Amino acid sequence: MAKAQFLQQLLEPTVVGLGYEFVGVEYIAQGKHSVLRIFIDKPDGISADDCGGVSRQVSALLDVEDPIRGEYTLEVSSPGLDRPLFNEAQFTQFLGCLGVIRTRIPVQGRRNFKGKMLSIEKGMLTVEVDGHTYEIEVEDIERANLVPEF
Repeated sequence: MAKAQFLQQLLEPTVVGLGYEFVGVEYIAQGKHSVLRIFIDKPDGISADDCGGVSRQVSALLDVEDPIRGEYTLEVSSPGLDRPLFNEAQFTQFLGCLGVIRTRIPVQGRRNFKGKMLSIEKGMLTVEVDGHTYEIEVEDIERANLVPEF
């Protein structure tokens, strides 16, 4: 199991129990500069106080469970305008929107896509980029974010 999946299983019940949506988690291993970033949301938005409260609870849980060796920085954040997308349900929620997607392996010779997310079916996300459509397996997505449209 990947570290991020393990951390999600560990942390999501606490975040949800506090009344927030657990958007996702990123773990970036960089020695002493490692970062554990948790994204939370709620219908009326996230404040600094919300982030602080979740950070205290999650920090206490991490101290007890100790799932990460060495030093790291814990960050709790709102998803922001360029909201990260972590799972099929989130892609479904934002169909019709522009997204930036990076895959772990090439799809039709490319790994980076910026286009309209058209549909998702059986774990396959269809994205339109410059008039061409690409089918991308959600499990092969390394990183995905919405593109803010103003």
